Amino acid sequence: MHTYCHVFGLWSGCMRYLVFTCFFLYLGGRAGRPLSQQNSMVSSSGGSKSDISFPGIFASSAFSASFAEICTIPLDTAKVRLQLQKKAVAGDGIGLPKYRGMLGTVATIAREEGAASLWKGIVPGLHRQCLFGGLRIGLYEPIKNLYVGENFVGDVPLTTKILAGLTTGAVAISVANPTDLVKVRLQAEGKLAAGVPRRYSGALNAYSTIARQEGIRALWTGLGPNVARNAIINAAELASYDQVKQTILKIPGFSDNVFTHLLSGLGAGFVAVCVGSPVDVVKSRMMGDPSYKGTIDCFVKTLKNDGPFAFYKGFIPNFGRLGSWNVIMFLTLEQAKKLVRSIESG
Repeated sequence: MHTYCHVFGLWSGCMRYLVFTCFFLYLGGRAGRPLSQQNSMVSSSGGSKSDISFPGIFASSAFSASFAEICTIPLDTAKVRLQLQKKAVAGDGIGLPKYRGMLGTVATIAREEGAASLWKGIVPGLHRQCLFGGLRIGLYEPIKNLYVGENFVGDVPLTTKILAGLTTGAVAISVANPTDLVKVRLQAEGKLAAGVPRRYSGALNAYSTIARQEGIRALWTGLGPNVARNAIINAAELASYDQVKQTILKIPGFSDNVFTHLLSGLGAGFVAVCVGSPVDVVKSRMMGDPSYKGTIDCFVKTLKNDGPFAFYKGFIPNFGRLGSWNVIMFLTLEQAKKLVRSIESG
């Protein structure tokens, strides 16, 4: 009972942190704009009013991404543990792996470390989503409009959507990489033997400890595969969601409603995990094990020691996480944008 109370307390604390952070982000953004721009924003694609201002879309994106993170981080923790798990040698043979499958991994972590351990890394996870989620989604439409030009009319080509997603994903994670590193380090730390202290007492301690012991640059460890991974997954998520939703809305009987958002979110999650799993495995291993010399070294050692299927370790929990994450995020985002739109037009 105490464990469940602890988990509920952690969840409610995260929600309060999330709501207040995004509220002040939005208010700060509105306060910084001229009064003439607080009621309408002219889009770059032809002079008509845009749906929502950049501060509004940034706050909506940060809130939606953070809410999805809170709901799905147990699956992300399971995914990280599976990806970091290497073949266990037992005598002359191969021992059974500690973690087996998504549900098995979740159950093992909860049994051995307590249910609250499934939310390890939630604080840097929220830091990450406020920065990364807000920037990658908030910048997507402006960058897409920049690429097509202000006089463009018609449906934006899929290639342009992909290019916009690659751009915003790379820019956003370059800013947010330290939060990703700390999140993975905290998630990777399993149950320790009696008397063995944890490397980090919390997220803030992890930032300062890494910077002090390994140098400031260490906070950007794994930046190469992380940029590649997040640019690719961001392009897959946003471009596929954009394209699937655009296609569905052309089918008679479909409208811009929750069901359409649900289908589009599932499609975005499936495409993202299929494309991004190999890079995601390399990123998690580099961040969780500093012994790798670089991206190529990690890729080669993983291929040599664990085989090609290692790059799709944790595929099921990754899809379970990314699929559900995208559904929750995009459903929340669409509703958050409606709320902000009504506030801005009021």
